[in-house]
Amino acid sequence: MTTFQFIRDNFRWLAAGVLLTFLSSFGQTYFISIFAGEIQSAFDLSHGDWGGIYFLGTMVSGMLMIWAGSSADHFRVRVLAVSVMAALAVLCVVMSRIGAVWLLPVLVFGLRFTGQGMLSHIAVVAMARWFVRARGKAISYAGLGFALGQAILPVVFVALMLQFHWQSLWLIAAGFLILCIPLLLWLLRAERVPADVSTSSDATGMSGRHWTRAEVLADWRFWGLIPIATLSSTFGTALFFQQVHMADVKGWSHVELVALFPIYTATLVVSGLFGGWAVDRWGSTRLLAVSQIPMAIGFVMLGISDSLFIAAIAFAIIGVGGGAYATIGASFWPEVYGTRSIGSIKALATALMVFGSAVGPAFTGWGIDLGVTFPDQMVGYAVYMVLVSLWTAYVTRRIRANITAPVAA
Repeated sequence: MTTFQFIRDNFRWLAAGVLLTFLSSFGQTYFISIFAGEIQSAFDLSHGDWGGIYFLGTMVSGMLMIWAGSSADHFRVRVLAVSVMAALAVLCVVMSRIGAVWLLPVLVFGLRFTGQGMLSHIAVVAMARWFVRARGKAISYAGLGFALGQAILPVVFVALMLQFHWQSLWLIAAGFLILCIPLLLWLLRAERVPADVSTSSDATGMSGRHWTRAEVLADWRFWGLIPIATLSSTFGTALFFQQVHMADVKGWSHVELVALFPIYTATLVVSGLFGGWAVDRWGSTRLLAVSQIPMAIGFVMLGISDSLFIAAIAFAIIGVGGGAYATIGASFWPEVYGTRSIGSIKALATALMVFGSAVGPAFTGWGIDLGVTFPDQMVGYAVYMVLVSLWTAYVTRRIRANITAPVAA
Protein backbone atom coordinates (compact mmCIF):
# COMPACT_ATOMS: atom_id res chain seq x y z
CA MET A 1 0.00 0.00 0.00
CA THR A 2 1.39 3.40 -1.01
CA THR A 3 1.53 6.36 1.37
CA PHE A 4 -1.26 8.08 -0.54
CA GLN A 5 -3.49 5.01 -0.35
CA PHE A 6 -2.76 4.59 3.37
CA ILE A 7 -3.72 8.20 4.14
CA ARG A 8 -6.77 8.06 1.85
CA ASP A 9 -8.11 4.83 3.34
CA ASN A 10 -7.51 5.89 6.94
CA PHE A 11 -7.95 9.66 6.67
CA ARG A 12 -10.65 10.09 9.32
CA TRP A 13 -8.74 8.20 12.00
CA LEU A 14 -5.41 9.81 11.21
CA ALA A 15 -6.99 13.28 11.09
CA ALA A 16 -8.60 12.67 14.47
CA GLY A 17 -5.16 11.83 15.86
CA VAL A 18 -3.68 15.01 14.39
CA LEU A 19 -6.53 17.10 15.81
CA LEU A 20 -6.13 15.65 19.31
CA THR A 21 -2.37 16.15 19.41
CA PHE A 22 -2.77 19.71 18.09
CA LEU A 23 -5.36 20.56 20.74
CA SER A 24 -3.09 19.15 23.44
CA SER A 25 -0.96 22.25 22.75
CA PHE A 26 -3.12 24.32 25.11
CA GLY A 27 -1.78 22.24 27.99
CA GLN A 28 1.77 21.91 26.65
CA THR A 29 4.73 23.84 28.01
CA TYR A 30 5.50 25.51 24.70
CA PHE A 31 2.09 27.23 24.92
CA ILE A 32 1.81 27.94 28.65
CA SER A 33 5.36 29.32 28.79
CA ILE A 34 4.42 32.02 26.28
CA PHE A 35 2.74 33.73 29.22
CA ALA A 36 5.56 33.10 31.72
CA GLY A 37 6.69 36.73 31.85
CA GLU A 38 3.16 38.05 32.30
CA ILE A 39 2.31 35.46 34.95
CA GLN A 40 5.50 36.15 36.92
CA SER A 41 4.88 39.89 36.71
CA ALA A 42 1.20 39.68 37.65
CA PHE A 43 1.85 37.58 40.74
CA ASP A 44 5.39 38.81 41.59
CA LEU A 45 7.01 35.38 41.11
CA SER A 46 10.70 34.58 40.68
CA HIS A 47 11.89 31.99 38.16
CA GLY A 48 12.11 29.48 41.00
CA ASP A 49 8.64 30.36 42.31
CA TRP A 50 7.02 29.91 38.89
CA GLY A 51 9.04 26.75 38.24
CA GLY A 52 7.96 25.38 41.63
CA ILE A 53 4.28 26.06 40.91
CA TYR A 54 4.65 24.43 37.52
CA PHE A 55 6.41 21.47 39.15
CA LEU A 56 3.63 20.99 41.71
CA GLY A 57 0.77 21.17 39.23
CA THR A 58 2.49 18.97 36.68
CA MET A 59 3.56 16.33 39.21
CA VAL A 60 0.02 15.93 40.50
CA SER A 61 -1.26 15.64 36.93
CA GLY A 62 1.29 12.90 36.28
CA MET A 63 0.15 10.98 39.36
CA LEU A 64 -3.46 11.18 38.22
CA MET A 65 -2.47 9.99 34.73
CA ILE A 66 -1.40 6.63 36.19
CA TRP A 67 -5.02 6.00 37.13
CA ALA A 68 -6.92 8.02 34.54
CA GLY A 69 -4.88 6.84 31.55
CA SER A 70 -6.38 3.37 31.78
CA SER A 71 -9.74 4.89 30.79
CA ALA A 72 -8.47 4.71 27.20
CA ASP A 73 -8.87 0.92 27.48
CA HIS A 74 -12.57 1.20 28.34
CA PHE A 75 -14.10 4.19 26.50
CA ARG A 76 -14.43 5.04 22.84
CA VAL A 77 -12.13 7.81 21.66
CA ARG A 78 -14.93 10.16 20.69
CA VAL A 79 -16.56 9.91 24.13
CA LEU A 80 -13.40 10.27 26.18
CA ALA A 81 -11.73 12.90 24.00
CA VAL A 82 -14.78 15.18 23.84
CA SER A 83 -15.08 15.11 27.63
CA VAL A 84 -11.42 16.04 28.02
CA MET A 85 -11.66 18.79 25.38
CA ALA A 86 -14.63 20.34 27.17
CA ALA A 87 -12.77 20.24 30.51
CA LEU A 88 -9.71 21.86 28.92
CA ALA A 89 -11.89 24.64 27.47
CA VAL A 90 -13.37 25.36 30.91
CA LEU A 91 -9.86 25.57 32.39
CA CYS A 92 -8.84 28.05 29.69
CA VAL A 93 -11.84 30.22 30.60
CA VAL A 94 -10.85 30.15 34.28
CA MET A 95 -7.26 31.03 33.30
CA SER A 96 -8.62 34.11 31.54
CA ARG A 97 -10.16 35.28 34.82
CA ILE A 98 -7.51 34.24 37.35
CA GLY A 99 -6.69 36.85 39.98
CA ALA A 100 -5.33 34.83 42.90
CA VAL A 101 -1.92 33.18 43.00
CA TRP A 102 -3.22 30.16 44.94
CA LEU A 103 -5.25 29.16 41.86
CA LEU A 104 -2.15 28.88 39.67
CA PRO A 105 -1.10 25.38 40.83
CA VAL A 106 -4.69 24.17 40.37
CA LEU A 107 -4.91 25.55 36.85
CA VAL A 108 -1.46 24.31 35.89
CA PHE A 109 -2.53 20.87 37.11
CA GLY A 110 -5.73 20.99 35.08
CA LEU A 111 -4.13 22.28 31.90
CA ARG A 112 -1.30 19.77 32.08
CA PHE A 113 -3.58 16.83 32.90
CA THR A 114 -6.20 17.45 30.22
CA GLY A 115 -3.91 18.83 27.52
CA GLN A 116 -0.41 17.42 27.77
CA GLY A 117 -1.57 14.28 29.54
CA MET A 118 -4.93 12.98 28.38
CA LEU A 119 -5.37 14.37 24.86
CA SER A 120 -1.93 13.25 23.73
CA HIS A 121 -2.39 9.92 25.53
CA ILE A 122 -5.76 9.24 23.88
CA ALA A 123 -4.35 10.01 20.44
CA VAL A 124 -1.31 7.74 20.77
CA VAL A 125 -3.25 4.87 22.35
CA ALA A 126 -5.80 5.03 19.53
CA MET A 127 -3.07 4.81 16.87
CA ALA A 128 -1.28 2.01 18.72
CA ARG A 129 -4.45 -0.05 19.00
CA TRP A 130 -5.87 0.61 15.55
CA PHE A 131 -2.64 -0.07 13.63
CA VAL A 132 -0.16 -2.94 13.90
CA ARG A 133 2.29 -3.25 11.02
CA ALA A 134 1.72 0.42 10.17
CA ARG A 135 1.82 1.53 13.81
CA GLY A 136 4.95 3.64 13.47
CA LYS A 137 3.60 5.35 10.38
CA ALA A 138 0.22 6.06 12.01
CA ILE A 139 1.77 7.46 15.18
CA SER A 140 4.10 9.67 13.15
CA TYR A 141 1.17 11.10 11.17
CA ALA A 142 -0.88 11.70 14.33
CA GLY A 143 2.15 13.41 15.84
CA LEU A 144 1.96 16.09 13.16
CA GLY A 145 -0.51 17.83 15.47
CA PHE A 146 2.24 18.38 18.04
CA ALA A 147 4.45 19.87 15.35
CA LEU A 148 1.71 22.14 14.03
CA GLY A 149 0.98 23.38 17.54
CA GLN A 150 4.64 24.13 18.22
CA ALA A 151 5.07 25.90 14.89
CA ILE A 152 1.89 27.97 14.83
CA LEU A 153 0.65 28.75 18.33
CA PRO A 154 3.74 30.39 19.93
CA VAL A 155 4.23 32.75 16.99
CA VAL A 156 0.53 33.61 16.71
CA PHE A 157 -0.07 34.16 20.41
CA VAL A 158 3.14 36.10 21.02
CA ALA A 159 2.08 38.40 18.17
CA LEU A 160 -1.45 38.69 19.61
CA MET A 161 -0.03 39.70 22.98
CA LEU A 162 1.20 42.90 21.35
CA GLN A 163 -2.46 43.87 20.81
CA PHE A 164 -4.44 42.07 23.54
CA HIS A 165 -4.14 41.45 27.26
CA TRP A 166 -2.59 38.05 27.91
CA GLN A 167 -5.62 36.71 29.79
CA SER A 168 -7.94 37.53 26.88
CA LEU A 169 -5.96 35.09 24.74
CA TRP A 170 -7.03 32.19 26.93
CA LEU A 171 -10.64 32.90 25.92
CA ILE A 172 -9.59 32.51 22.30
CA ALA A 173 -8.07 29.13 23.18
CA ALA A 174 -11.29 28.06 24.93
CA GLY A 175 -13.43 29.07 21.98
CA PHE A 176 -11.23 27.19 19.54
CA LEU A 177 -11.46 24.02 21.64
CA ILE A 178 -15.26 24.19 21.71
CA LEU A 179 -15.43 24.72 17.95
CA CYS A 180 -13.30 21.62 17.38
CA ILE A 181 -15.64 19.27 19.26
CA PRO A 182 -18.11 18.91 16.34
CA LEU A 183 -15.18 18.35 13.99
CA LEU A 184 -13.86 15.47 16.09
CA LEU A 185 -17.34 13.92 16.34
CA TRP A 186 -17.64 14.10 12.56
CA LEU A 187 -14.24 12.49 12.01
CA LEU A 188 -15.07 9.64 14.39
CA ARG A 189 -18.75 9.22 13.63
CA ALA A 190 -17.91 5.70 12.39
CA GLU A 191 -15.26 4.90 14.99
CA ARG A 192 -14.02 1.40 14.28
CA VAL A 193 -10.86 -0.48 13.40
CA PRO A 194 -9.75 1.13 10.11
CA ALA A 195 -8.09 -0.38 7.08
CA ASP A 196 -4.59 -1.87 7.07
CA VAL A 197 -4.73 -3.08 10.66
CA SER A 198 -4.80 -6.43 12.31
CA THR A 199 -7.80 -8.68 12.07
CA SER A 200 -7.66 -8.78 15.86
CA SER A 201 -7.62 -5.52 17.80
CA ASP A 202 -4.76 -6.79 19.98
CA ALA A 203 -1.09 -7.37 19.10
CA THR A 204 1.29 -9.21 21.39
CA GLY A 205 4.55 -7.92 22.87
CA MET A 206 7.63 -9.63 24.30
CA SER A 207 7.55 -13.42 24.42
CA GLY A 208 4.49 -13.35 22.14
CA ARG A 209 2.05 -12.51 24.91
CA HIS A 210 -0.06 -9.69 26.32
CA TRP A 211 1.44 -7.99 29.37
CA THR A 212 -0.65 -6.54 32.19
CA ARG A 213 0.32 -3.36 34.00
CA ALA A 214 1.21 -5.34 37.12
CA GLU A 215 3.60 -7.49 35.07
CA VAL A 216 5.16 -4.41 33.51
CA LEU A 217 5.77 -2.90 36.93
CA ALA A 218 7.51 -6.12 37.98
CA ASP A 219 9.79 -6.06 34.92
CA TRP A 220 13.25 -4.54 35.63
CA ARG A 221 13.54 -3.45 32.01
CA PHE A 222 10.65 -1.03 32.44
CA TRP A 223 12.40 0.65 35.36
CA GLY A 224 15.66 0.65 33.42
CA LEU A 225 13.97 2.68 30.68
CA ILE A 226 12.83 5.49 32.98
CA PRO A 227 15.85 7.71 32.21
CA ILE A 228 15.23 7.66 28.44
CA ALA A 229 11.45 7.90 28.92
CA THR A 230 11.85 11.13 30.89
CA LEU A 231 14.75 12.65 28.96
CA SER A 232 12.89 14.44 26.17
CA SER A 233 10.10 15.72 28.41
CA THR A 234 12.49 16.93 31.12
CA PHE A 235 14.88 18.92 28.96
CA GLY A 236 12.64 19.66 25.99
CA THR A 237 10.10 21.13 28.39
CA ALA A 238 12.80 23.11 30.19
CA LEU A 239 13.99 24.53 26.87
CA PHE A 240 10.57 25.91 25.97
CA PHE A 241 9.68 26.82 29.56
CA GLN A 242 12.76 29.03 29.89
CA GLN A 243 12.29 30.70 26.49
CA VAL A 244 11.73 34.19 27.96
CA HIS A 245 14.76 33.85 30.24
CA MET A 246 16.94 32.48 27.42
CA ALA A 247 16.03 35.33 25.09
CA ASP A 248 16.93 37.82 27.82
CA VAL A 249 20.28 36.15 28.63
CA LYS A 250 21.26 35.84 24.96
CA GLY A 251 20.26 39.41 24.15
CA TRP A 252 17.49 38.39 21.74
CA SER A 253 13.91 39.60 21.67
CA HIS A 254 11.22 37.09 22.55
CA VAL A 255 9.79 37.38 19.04
CA GLU A 256 13.22 36.61 17.52
CA LEU A 257 13.44 33.45 19.60
CA VAL A 258 9.95 32.12 18.89
CA ALA A 259 10.56 32.83 15.20
CA LEU A 260 13.04 29.92 15.35
CA PHE A 261 10.39 27.48 16.53
CA PRO A 262 9.08 26.74 13.00
CA ILE A 263 12.61 25.61 12.10
CA TYR A 264 12.47 23.19 14.99
CA THR A 265 9.02 22.10 13.87
CA ALA A 266 10.08 21.51 10.26
CA THR A 267 12.82 19.07 11.26
CA LEU A 268 10.50 17.60 13.90
CA VAL A 269 7.96 16.74 11.20
CA VAL A 270 10.50 15.27 8.77
CA SER A 271 12.23 13.29 11.50
CA GLY A 272 8.93 12.06 12.92
CA LEU A 273 7.73 10.80 9.56
CA PHE A 274 11.06 9.16 8.85
CA GLY A 275 10.98 7.68 12.34
CA GLY A 276 7.59 6.12 11.59
CA TRP A 277 8.99 4.47 8.48
CA ALA A 278 12.09 3.34 10.39
CA VAL A 279 10.04 1.85 13.23
CA ASP A 280 7.92 -0.18 10.82
CA ARG A 281 11.09 -1.40 9.10
CA TRP A 282 13.49 -2.08 12.01
CA GLY A 283 11.43 -1.84 15.19
CA SER A 284 11.55 0.77 17.93
CA THR A 285 13.87 -1.24 20.17
CA ARG A 286 16.75 -0.82 17.71
CA LEU A 287 16.26 2.94 17.46
CA LEU A 288 15.36 4.12 20.94
CA ALA A 289 18.88 4.49 22.33
CA VAL A 290 20.12 6.81 19.56
CA SER A 291 16.98 8.95 19.35
CA GLN A 292 18.13 11.55 21.88
CA ILE A 293 21.70 12.14 20.67
CA PRO A 294 20.58 15.07 18.45
CA MET A 295 19.13 16.83 21.50
CA ALA A 296 22.50 16.54 23.25
CA ILE A 297 24.25 18.13 20.26
CA GLY A 298 21.69 20.93 20.05
CA PHE A 299 21.94 21.70 23.76
CA VAL A 300 25.71 22.11 23.51
CA MET A 301 25.30 24.51 20.58
CA LEU A 302 22.65 26.59 22.32
CA GLY A 303 24.60 26.64 25.54
CA ILE A 304 27.87 27.99 24.15
CA SER A 305 26.72 30.35 21.36
CA ASP A 306 24.89 33.68 21.40
CA SER A 307 24.36 33.67 17.63
CA LEU A 308 20.78 33.47 16.34
CA PHE A 309 22.12 31.65 13.28
CA ILE A 310 23.74 28.96 15.44
CA ALA A 311 20.56 28.84 17.51
CA ALA A 312 18.55 28.17 14.36
CA ILE A 313 20.82 25.22 13.51
CA ALA A 314 20.61 23.98 17.10
CA PHE A 315 16.80 24.09 17.07
CA ALA A 316 16.82 22.17 13.78
CA ILE A 317 19.02 19.46 15.30
CA ILE A 318 16.95 19.29 18.49
CA GLY A 319 13.89 18.93 16.25
CA VAL A 320 15.46 15.86 14.66
CA GLY A 321 15.73 14.25 18.07
CA GLY A 322 12.29 15.39 19.17
CA GLY A 323 10.56 14.03 16.09
CA ALA A 324 12.43 10.75 16.20
CA TYR A 325 11.72 10.14 19.87
CA ALA A 326 8.06 11.16 19.62
CA THR A 327 7.43 8.36 17.12
CA ILE A 328 9.93 5.79 18.39
CA GLY A 329 8.99 6.25 22.05
CA ALA A 330 5.25 6.02 21.39
CA SER A 331 5.73 2.88 19.28
CA PHE A 332 8.03 1.26 21.82
CA TRP A 333 5.52 0.37 24.54
CA PRO A 334 2.99 -1.55 22.39
CA GLU A 335 5.85 -3.29 20.57
CA VAL A 336 7.36 -4.46 23.85
CA TYR A 337 4.28 -5.10 25.98
CA GLY A 338 1.43 -5.65 23.51
CA THR A 339 -1.78 -3.69 22.95
CA ARG A 340 -4.43 -5.47 25.01
CA SER A 341 -3.73 -3.30 28.07
CA ILE A 342 -1.92 -0.54 26.19
CA GLY A 343 -4.07 2.22 27.71
CA SER A 344 -3.03 1.41 31.26
CA ILE A 345 0.56 0.59 30.27
CA LYS A 346 0.96 3.69 28.13
CA ALA A 347 -0.49 5.66 31.06
CA LEU A 348 2.63 4.70 33.03
CA ALA A 349 4.84 6.01 30.22
CA THR A 350 2.72 9.17 29.94
CA ALA A 351 2.99 9.69 33.70
CA LEU A 352 6.77 9.39 33.45
CA MET A 353 6.74 11.94 30.65
CA VAL A 354 4.62 14.28 32.74
CA PHE A 355 6.89 13.82 35.78
CA GLY A 356 9.87 14.71 33.61
CA SER A 357 8.13 17.81 32.34
CA ALA A 358 7.54 18.83 35.96
CA VAL A 359 11.15 18.34 37.03
CA GLY A 360 12.71 20.24 34.11
CA PRO A 361 11.17 23.69 34.72
CA ALA A 362 11.56 23.44 38.51
CA PHE A 363 15.18 22.25 38.45
CA THR A 364 16.30 24.79 35.86
CA GLY A 365 14.33 27.58 37.55
CA TRP A 366 16.03 26.91 40.88
CA GLY A 367 19.38 26.91 39.10
CA ILE A 368 18.60 30.30 37.59
CA ASP A 369 17.67 31.69 41.02
CA LEU A 370 21.08 30.46 42.27
CA GLY A 371 22.79 32.46 39.54
CA VAL A 372 23.39 29.75 36.93
CA THR A 373 21.68 30.74 33.69
CA PHE A 374 19.85 28.11 31.69
CA PRO A 375 22.36 28.31 28.80
CA ASP A 376 25.17 27.69 31.31
CA GLN A 377 23.35 24.56 32.50
CA MET A 378 22.85 23.06 29.05
CA VAL A 379 26.26 21.44 28.44
CA GLY A 380 25.93 19.42 31.64
CA TYR A 381 22.52 18.23 30.57
CA ALA A 382 23.98 17.15 27.21
CA VAL A 383 26.54 14.93 28.96
CA TYR A 384 23.71 13.30 30.93
CA MET A 385 21.79 12.64 27.68
CA VAL A 386 24.75 10.76 26.21
CA LEU A 387 25.13 8.62 29.35
CA VAL A 388 21.41 7.78 29.30
CA SER A 389 21.64 6.78 25.65
CA LEU A 390 24.48 4.34 26.42
CA TRP A 391 22.49 2.77 29.27
CA THR A 392 19.38 2.50 27.07
CA ALA A 393 21.39 0.66 24.42
CA TYR A 394 22.18 -2.01 27.02
CA VAL A 395 18.56 -2.35 28.18
CA THR A 396 17.09 -2.55 24.68
CA ARG A 397 19.58 -5.26 23.68
CA ARG A 398 18.16 -7.35 26.49
CA ILE A 399 14.63 -6.67 25.25
CA ARG A 400 15.17 -7.51 21.57
CA ALA A 401 15.89 -11.16 22.26
CA ASN A 402 12.25 -11.55 23.34
CA ILE A 403 10.56 -9.63 20.52
CA THR A 404 8.80 -11.48 17.72
CA ALA A 405 7.74 -9.76 14.50
CA PRO A 406 4.00 -9.08 14.04
CA VAL A 407 2.24 -11.35 11.61
CA ALA A 408 -0.97 -9.34 11.23
CA ALA A 409 -1.50 -7.04 8.28
